[in-house]
Amino acid sequence: MTLDPFLTLDIIDDDVSALVEAYLADPTSRTAAFGEGYRIDPAAAVASHPFARTLIEQSWAGEGLRHAAVRAAVLLAEPERVRASSRL
Repeated sequence: MTLDPFLTLDIIDDDVSALVEAYLADPTSRTAAFGEGYRIDPAAAVASHPFARTLIEQSWAGEGLRHAAVRAAVLLAEPERVRASSRL
């Protein structure tokens, strides 16, 4: 059985916001720690989300719209669970 890390509070809203801000500051960044015991690649999340991928490339898209698109992509992505030995 897989538990939703958002429901178990392993990942909270502040984690999502920090990841979105980090991605928008540097879209080339790769895998990052995400919440309590997870990691995620925000660039891969955006690339796999058709709306976010398209919107990010639009010159007319404002900061708020880009933020919302990246947030949606991150929330729909499946973060990778980090094993205790991998965190050392």
